[in-house]
Amino acid sequence: MADRLYLSLWYPNFRLTSLSAALEKVMEQFAAVAGSARVKAAAAYPLSWNEAPVYQRIYDTEHAEDAVDSEPRSAIPAAMELLHDDFAYEFEVQWELWAPEVGGGLHPIWRKELRVVRIVGYGPQFDDAAYEQNGHIRVDFGPDAPFLQEDLDLDDEAAAHVKENVQLLVDFTNAVQQHGGISTRLLWSDSGESLAQKLIARLQSVN
Repeated sequence: MADRLYLSLWYPNFRLTSLSAALEKVMEQFAAVAGSARVKAAAAYPLSWNEAPVYQRIYDTEHAEDAVDSEPRSAIPAAMELLHDDFAYEFEVQWELWAPEVGGGLHPIWRKELRVVRIVGYGPQFDDAAYEQNGHIRVDFGPDAPFLQEDLDLDDEAAAHVKENVQLLVDFTNAVQQHGGISTRLLWSDSGESLAQKLIARLQSVN
């Protein structure tokens, strides 16, 4: 069963008023790696994830107005107009990762697919100070399957595609480390297993 993969970011002397700029910087690094950081959806949640969002917008970048509004510099302030220390602000962006399409043949066909990445900024009082565990900003990459493909036998082609996916993850993480102004980062999963160790074991099995 695939594990969910996260990147948590903490900032020195962080203030809620700095959250918007920090989110924009993270999306800037994402765009540099993924080629685009258009926001596909944005939401603001009060108190905890159990509450209904007080702000929601889904962007259709095919329309000219949404194409402009979906830029992070516009989408982030719109979602954070109600700035409260017990709110969390979630933004959906996308990148392309290699994925296998398993049909009737013996070998899967590999194609690039859009995958959703959720970037969340936490107010200090949201969900009983959840930022302490999750980071001031948490990046949710979704299931770790694109980076491991544990259900497949990895031949050379499959391993090359998995490595390319992993390289995107590494490049983004390093970019945030170098340019994001963070003090601490943590790449982690729901199970607590080390992705690095799983990757090493997985890719060594190809050789």
